[in-house]
Amino acid sequence: MDHHTVAAVSISGSCLDVLGSLYLAYDLLGGQHGPLRLLTRIVTYSIFIGVGYGLGLGLLFGISAGLTTGLTLALEFNRASQGLDHYAFFWEVLFSAIRGAGFSVGLWPAVGLRFAIAFGVLSTVGQSFAYSRGLRPAIDYVAKRRPRLTRRQFWATVNRMFWHLVAALICSALVRHLQHPWLFAVRLGLVTGLVTGFGITLTPFVEYYADNLPERRMGAFGIALILCGFALQSVQYWLALFDVRLS
Repeated sequence: MDHHTVAAVSISGSCLDVLGSLYLAYDLLGGQHGPLRLLTRIVTYSIFIGVGYGLGLGLLFGISAGLTTGLTLALEFNRASQGLDHYAFFWEVLFSAIRGAGFSVGLWPAVGLRFAIAFGVLSTVGQSFAYSRGLRPAIDYVAKRRPRLTRRQFWATVNRMFWHLVAALICSALVRHLQHPWLFAVRLGLVTGLVTGFGITLTPFVEYYADNLPERRMGAFGIALILCGFALQSVQYWLALFDVRLS
């Protein structure tokens, strides 16, 4: 097992411990109107998106894209849940750049620095253009106890999948070192489209429970996060105990 993977697992465990402690301190943080409403969205979207990207494109991509996408989506959905207008275009470009940077970091080990930077730039430009045309994550926002995918959200997902595929092909043409550029582009586009579509479909469900989750369930979720964090942190010690070699 690679020592970088072990370090990433241990860091993830520490983060879960911190998040679990915050959920246990729900009352101290202001209850329903405190920062845990936003934190719940960040954690939930980061996990869902991170797992999806991780299964399709690797652990590092799942962590970097999951955290950056989960954070920015949570900020936008939290604002929409309060009935406020969307962020100014400057902030939307910044959110696009953060997500683009997450993609770049996740792609770097597999495709090289030049490809990763080029893809991050193209992703940022593409998302910023979509914002300027009114296509943003919170379109058709609703908080309900059932999944939902509108026609406009469906076509936004298809467009995102297609343009990520095109961006990957453009980067491959610029860098010219991938052995199978078409296969990689299709894989990247499909994974992006599936994760986006799945996330949009579950958004109403997540949004409803982010604002209506009972305090006792908050505490139970916090305990579960702490236990998961402890398990992840202990991986390094189990590896040492059983003399597993690290590369």
